[in-house]
Amino acid sequence: MTDTSTTAAPFLTAWFEILDGDEPSRILDLISDDFTLSILFSTGDGNATDFAGDRAALVGYLEQRERGTRTHHRLSATTLGQDELFLGEVRRAGVPEASFVAAGRVNDEGRLQRLLIGRSSEIRFT
Repeated sequence: MTDTSTTAAPFLTAWFEILDGDEPSRILDLISDDFTLSILFSTGDGNATDFAGDRAALVGYLEQRERGTRTHHRLSATTLGQDELFLGEVRRAGVPEASFVAAGRVNDEGRLQRLLIGRSSEIRFT
């Protein structure tokens, strides 16, 4: 069943734009006090890293990123109440490298409370 009242995920769209920009650490200003995340980052061949936890885990993820080399591109997105779902593609220098799916819950104050991301270089949606 399709819900025609949904809109593209505005929070996660802005999140990935900031992440790809000159000051990715600005996303730290967008999270709630009780923020938790899990980012399962697969590099192929069964190898994956799970960045899981709270703000400190997000800081650790940001510190290890290759800033300015990868960009996130939306393929589809939707919003259902407080939840946003985002299907995207990671590109390195414009060349598709991986697909990812992100689910986020935005609290009543407009801050990200929960974030789950799965990334794989083994599947493409384009």
